[in-house]
Amino acid sequence: MDDELKIKMYSFTLDCIDALDLAKFYAALLNWEIGFSNEEWACVCAPGTGQGTYPGILFQQNPEYKSPVWPEEPEAQQQMAHLDFAVNDLEKAVRYAIQCGATIADEQFSDNWRVMFDPAGHPFCLCQMKDIFASAHFGLL
Repeated sequence: MDDELKIKMYSFTLDCIDALDLAKFYAALLNWEIGFSNEEWACVCAPGTGQGTYPGILFQQNPEYKSPVWPEEPEAQQQMAHLDFAVNDLEKAVRYAIQCGATIADEQFSDNWRVMFDPAGHPFCLCQMKDIFASAHFGLL
């Protein structure tokens, strides 16, 4: 890469019907802050970091948004990506996510993680990762 060119991850963006509502869900789930919002966009970021300090999650309002179907079904809207969150207590994390507005997927494929859906229908996973939390290198708690 050219020494003058700089590329850094800014955010992971999710389309949705209501950007601020979905930002509120993820802010509650992660105990993060809403860095900004307007009629079309909202962003959540790690506490005390402010927009752009660390990568955040950005929400783009799209009136044509259709929730993905998971697991995949022929002719249905497919997921294009999903978020994984490390947790130190899987069952507590599932209960908390449900309190925040998530739902648990009917089909599960492992005892080490749970597939959940956010209020807009995006799948995300809560992954049991006690070793990650014990690591001095893990950030964005």
